Amino acid sequence: MKDIRGKILWVDDEINQLKPHILFLEEKGYVVSTSNNGQDAINELTKNNYDLVLLDQFMFGLDGIETLKLIKEKDPSIDVIMITKSEEEWLMDEAISEKISHLLIKPVNPSQIFMACKETIEKNKIYNKKVSSQYLKEFQEIESLSINANSFSDWWKIYEMLTKWNLKIDNQSENSLIEIFKSQFENSNRYFTKFVEEKYVTFLQENDGDLLSKDIFDREIIPLLSEDKKVCFIVLEAMRLDQFYFLKEVLSKNFNIESKPSVSILPTATPFSRNAIFSGMYPDEFCDFCPDQLQDLKDGKNINSFENLFFDNQLAKKGFDSLKSHYHKIWSFDEGKKFLRELDKYAKNNIISIVVNFIDQLAYKRAQSNILKEIVPDESSYRKTILDWYEQSWLKETMKKLGSHGFTIILTSDHGSLEVQKPAIVSADKHSSDGIRYKYGRNINLDKRYALDIRDLAEFRLPSLDHQCNYLIAKNNYFFVYPNEKNKYAIKLNNSFQSGGISMQEMLVPIYIMNSK
Repeated sequence: MKDIRGKILWVDDEINQLKPHILFLEEKGYVVSTSNNGQDAINELTKNNYDLVLLDQFMFGLDGIETLKLIKEKDPSIDVIMITKSEEEWLMDEAISEKISHLLIKPVNPSQIFMACKETIEKNKIYNKKVSSQYLKEFQEIESLSINANSFSDWWKIYEMLTKWNLKIDNQSENSLIEIFKSQFENSNRYFTKFVEEKYVTFLQENDGDLLSKDIFDREIIPLLSEDKKVCFIVLEAMRLDQFYFLKEVLSKNFNIESKPSVSILPTATPFSRNAIFSGMYPDEFCDFCPDQLQDLKDGKNINSFENLFFDNQLAKKGFDSLKSHYHKIWSFDEGKKFLRELDKYAKNNIISIVVNFIDQLAYKRAQSNILKEIVPDESSYRKTILDWYEQSWLKETMKKLGSHGFTIILTSDHGSLEVQKPAIVSADKHSSDGIRYKYGRNINLDKRYALDIRDLAEFRLPSLDHQCNYLIAKNNYFFVYPNEKNKYAIKLNNSFQSGGISMQEMLVPIYIMNSK
């Protein structure tokens, strides 16, 4: 018995003349039912489920467009192919606005009908099969690269491969493939964590090529200023590679984009990585330069109060203190809209730095809100939410206007984030920091399977915040909980998006250099 490829309802007031076409489809494995008017078709769709409707435009009673609207009211997801003799543009516009799958112009032959049905009904199945085949071919290559990777450049190649497959597999219905991919990503992150444990200190001492947080200003912004170019530097807090990829398609409509890789310092957290960006210094250096920053880290408050100072100092060190500059941190929609309204004023500067906190706030609020967890239940919806936000945000219009003012836009993040899933009980006193993926304090302890325990702070270019101070940096997808409230926070924080730890998602950060088309 031939497998059924799909169920089709064909609606045409001259359906008897289409018998050869129907027989051809049935020979190809489709089950075809018929109706000779729009109302009967609506009644039939009420009683039975179909994968596809073939719909004639010119019929007695309800015409095709009227029938189409009623069909979509009943079931917006059902695929409809409209068949018409007319090539009038208004008809095409109406049909497209109702989200038809195809518009075919009569006369049509059986092969045309078959190909349109096959593409519409089976496109997802065909795509999924192709994606599965391609990914499984590349599986071994990714495994081999992960085992043998010996530099951040190697890991960038692996991360880009995994991220591209992540987006391709995103809409897969094949659960087994999704599980294979997730397992491989986690396994690659374990290898990455081992690499960081073994090589990070040497990398800090001998780095001769990779772009680190503290190098971004010096190597990407200063050369542009030296060429008398106007620069807008935008930091999207806690945004990672897959989310940048999602934005890139939209950004590419207005900008030519050059992408470069960078590496976030440890901990992959705002007080360290973002301050490193704006200061051009390692954390031990910017804490020496600004003792108030060191005190804020000790107190656990106002941890990024001095970015403007760091920004001005870095410009002055490079001999650009005479340039007109502006630093702006934007926390809310209203602040963003106000910035947009006043953009002509800010555009008189040679360099503008903007920090946008939306994505980081989204992650934080989601961990606190059951409603947001339902709206953003997983990685895929997280990406889509960020894209939706950008499409409606003040930032989109701001960047377009900046481009028209002649600014080169440098778009990046200070670190990414990771969906955490495994609680690890940490031993720490009340004076320790309250991070979920990193902690610092006096002699804090955790099993080394779960975290990198940093005792030699100078090697890692980290400030000493107390006597016997050490840092814990979470590995893989672990997050920290205290023993007295383990269950409460394990439930609350599980599957939340956190930063501060060691993972490709947190440490490997893209930089987009964008110029208006």
